[in-house]
Amino acid sequence: MIPRTLYNQEHEMFRDAARRFIDGEIVPHHARWEEQGHVDRNVWNKAGESGMLCTSMPEQYGGAGVDLLYSAVYMEEQARVGATGVGFFLHSEIVAPYILHHGSDYLKSTYLPKMASGEMIGAIAMTEPGAGSDLQGIKTSAVRDGDDYILNGSKTFITNGWLCDLVIVVAKTDPTAGSKGISLFVVDTTMPGFSKGKRLHKMGMSAQDTSELFFDNVRVPARNLLGEEGRGFYYLMKELPWERLQIAVTGIAAAQAALDWTIAYTKERKAFGKSIGDFQTVAHKLAEMKTEIAVGQVFVDRCLELMAAGKLDAETASMAKYNISDLQFSVMDRCVQLFGGYGYMHEYPIARAWADARVQRIYGGTNEIMKELISRTL
Repeated sequence: MIPRTLYNQEHEMFRDAARRFIDGEIVPHHARWEEQGHVDRNVWNKAGESGMLCTSMPEQYGGAGVDLLYSAVYMEEQARVGATGVGFFLHSEIVAPYILHHGSDYLKSTYLPKMASGEMIGAIAMTEPGAGSDLQGIKTSAVRDGDDYILNGSKTFITNGWLCDLVIVVAKTDPTAGSKGISLFVVDTTMPGFSKGKRLHKMGMSAQDTSELFFDNVRVPARNLLGEEGRGFYYLMKELPWERLQIAVTGIAAAQAALDWTIAYTKERKAFGKSIGDFQTVAHKLAEMKTEIAVGQVFVDRCLELMAAGKLDAETASMAKYNISDLQFSVMDRCVQLFGGYGYMHEYPIARAWADARVQRIYGGTNEIMKELISRTL
């Protein structure tokens, strides 16, 4: 494999710490979490105590103040073991940055330290039953009423939705203004009128607490408006490249893990008197996947370099998201085939990884939308 030059010694020291935390606090419990449909609440507190949350956040708000590559290291390590139930990435590198980059001093000082410690779990509510990739089609509304906004509507497919303590809600403050009528609000889940629906039973990512959220005349203080009214769509577009790159980071790491599992299995599994990995058909399949993953890793690493330098554009992030998530699922599917009947058994990690991988091509903007965004630059 081409040596990776992205990380320095400090990053690798953090990788060791992240691996110890994941192997000690997540891996032993993940199967049980899949059965119950959500992780234990205390793993968030343990993550905060261990410095695994909001690492790129400034120290004044409880973070470590380090570069984004530390977060990428953690993402790779969690993907390495197939621990898809723990929604740390969204909390630390999607929700928290919205507040950090666009929030007032009040919002930052009120919520960010609690997110860094794991005291509060963050979610972001974009998708609605009738509006997925088309954010301009949302129906959730926020109407100004004195010093408050009255929030009404519903959201679905919300990651961390069942355990969350705060939610960034995408709502329309001016239904006639199109994208310029969308605003973002930081909603505390203790606010009257807020409720959580059922945990959604998904095909994969069974330990991830994905749920519906409802807003029935929720009175949100005006100070909880994130940034400026009517600028929500702009903020979303500004933050989405990093979100999409995170999908690529986890996707390529998960693909590598699947290949490693499969190589080990094909060396052990016997057929017709020899290891199935010794058959040319199998060896060539493994060679193809090794090559594709190596090529993908170089592209992802370059994207991470650009992101860390503040130079990653939306077009390149879209390329990474769609290409790597397609590759991830393709690798998983071929690995399942090489496991044979055992690849279809839920007790084998490759079966769970295959099911978990499918949604990568959907959330963060479907891959069809990614191609549409890229095509606009032609």
